[in-house]
Amino acid sequence: MTKGGKYVELSGGAELYVRDIGQGEPLVFIPGWTFTLEVFEKQIGHFAKTHRVIAIDPRSHGQSTVTAEGNEYITHAKDLQTVLQALEVHEPTLIGWSFGCLTIWEYVRQFGADSIKSCILVDMSPKALSVNEGDWTEGSLYDIAAAYTNYLCNSKGQRAFVENYARNVMVQRDLNEDELQWLIEQSLNTPYYIAANLFAAGMFSDYRKEARQVSEAVPTLAIVAEHWQDAAKGTLAHISPDVKVEVLGGHLMFWEHDKVFNAIIEEFLKG
Repeated sequence: MTKGGKYVELSGGAELYVRDIGQGEPLVFIPGWTFTLEVFEKQIGHFAKTHRVIAIDPRSHGQSTVTAEGNEYITHAKDLQTVLQALEVHEPTLIGWSFGCLTIWEYVRQFGADSIKSCILVDMSPKALSVNEGDWTEGSLYDIAAAYTNYLCNSKGQRAFVENYARNVMVQRDLNEDELQWLIEQSLNTPYYIAANLFAAGMFSDYRKEARQVSEAVPTLAIVAEHWQDAAKGTLAHISPDVKVEVLGGHLMFWEHDKVFNAIIEEFLKG
């Protein structure tokens, strides 16, 4: 178990693996679809010098228990609440990446925003699918259906999907073989049939109301990738006009451009 690693028990006997390191105001990191807290390694080490940093492997991700139930964001939000209570975390800044943002918005839906100090949302639209031209989406309805049908039906397809996404969306440079394999292995900790369920749950979610609610309640920062910044800015200006927006890199900008990303977070936290 790495430094600060521990398990938090959930109802039903499942356990979530978390890192809990450093002292000070708490920052809680939540990874995206099928990925693990290890993607935040450059943030955990940096911010643990000045803050208490908690990073979570969601259920069926990483070192957490693989469960047959609860593999959707309603349960993930309840799991987050369990972690915060078990570790006695008060007034955290919640930092979600990709589908980790869905966990935050669902948390706000269930528990409100009164217990949150601030919120950082990394590269996720509150509504992933739309037929309205110009909306910030994860892709066309055709492309998303094809991804689900053609790739997420077995482990080989999941591997191919993550490889393609890593090469073309996550980063802005060529990945070496070790980096690519590490990213793929991150995802394959989650079985393909659970990955497919999480994918569908995320794609069919609609958190526009909660996105507005949290941005009106607490200071909120959205960091979006360069490749869809125009759509993202337009969507966020309509849905949650109070949110502060920064643009950086690709979908995995905090990993590829960690120094710039960390500086953006530091500046936001000062405010």
